[in-house]
Amino acid sequence: MAASACFKFSGMSDMSGTTSRDHRVSFPANNVFSVRFQRSFTYLKCLSRSSFVSSGVKSKSEVVIIEQEAKHITEAEAPVVIVTGASRGIGKAVALALGKAGCKVLVNYARSSNEAEQVCKQIEEAGGQALTFKGDVSKESDVASMIKTAVDAWGTVDVLVNNAGIIKDGLLMRMKTSQWQEVIDLNLTGVFLCTQAAAKIMMKKKKGRIINIASVVGLSGNVGQANYSAAKAGVIGFTKTVAKEYSNRGINQILQVNAVAPGFISTDIIANLGEDIKKKLLETIPLGRYGQPEEVAGLVEFLALNPATAYMTGQVITIDGGMVM
Repeated sequence: MAASACFKFSGMSDMSGTTSRDHRVSFPANNVFSVRFQRSFTYLKCLSRSSFVSSGVKSKSEVVIIEQEAKHITEAEAPVVIVTGASRGIGKAVALALGKAGCKVLVNYARSSNEAEQVCKQIEEAGGQALTFKGDVSKESDVASMIKTAVDAWGTVDVLVNNAGIIKDGLLMRMKTSQWQEVIDLNLTGVFLCTQAAAKIMMKKKKGRIINIASVVGLSGNVGQANYSAAKAGVIGFTKTVAKEYSNRGINQILQVNAVAPGFISTDIIANLGEDIKKKLLETIPLGRYGQPEEVAGLVEFLALNPATAYMTGQVITIDGGMVM
């Protein structure tokens, strides 16, 4: 749904009299950028009206220029975001939240093409822009192509959300080397490759925000998840190190890197668990319920877009119903 602003201009007078037309510029409703746009549009509208008063009749071309300037303002202020693993679960919720907030979103996926297309469709129906990219973030060539796709489409990368991940659980004594390596490659090496590639683009304009999706098990550990816990603990250490490296480049070069550590969230993984296991898990959560993907997405959106987070970097924020206190 979109709101719109409208103003009139007077055309050249002819034998039938002076013509008057409405020109309407639309912008997404309930959008974090709508307020800025409306202010800018109001300024342009007032500027155009004052010109009409002071100079008399203006040409249609002059009004078109004003409209083009208003359109440019909205496009320039829409951050370009890459969300990895964005076809389902937390990644999907994050992509939708940022898309509906006015961002241009690249929806990365590995296998679920139909689901990724649906995410793009929902963003576009909300008035946003989105595109899909199939790629394995544990492969350097795929990551390079993904970054290039975003830059070719929209010119830059402003926000990176490293969400892609897998689980291959098992007790350490029975865990195969392949189980270990696959989880480390995607959940940790993938974060390294995406961050390294995106940071190169961000530093050209001396700003950017990176949000890594870690996990509470990276802080506390979890039986049967030696590989996953190690990978997420690595993401936490990686987040802090990269934040230090990129915050030490001068006050005018600001690249913020933070992590979100969710607890048990209602995704396909939880849904596929047995009822007895679900009951035991709930007993470990002080708030007595599972989190929702949209709740995690709200926190990511805050870190990605809100000016109040400008003094935050290297932080790990848990959203776990009180599991880790």
